[in-house]
Amino acid sequence: MEPDDQKVDAAVLALMYLTLHDEVRAWKGFPWEATDRLYENGFIENPVNQNKSVVLTEKGRIEAEKMFKRLLAKV
Repeated sequence: MEPDDQKVDAAVLALMYLTLHDEVRAWKGFPWEATDRLYENGFIENPVNQNKSVVLTEKGRIEAEKMFKRLLAKV
């Protein structure tokens, strides 16, 4: 079975929101393919560095919160 990249990206953004610290940083222990797509779509800054976290852009923080509420928050 092949994963749906859009659903994977939504889930990764939701989990990034869950691990958010310093208001814009999230742990980057996610598949590189997903973080590359999030970077290409303007949701995070370039993930290729020595840091263990990535910086969400304003667009990314807004989308991450939206995905967190949709996928992970209690109703």
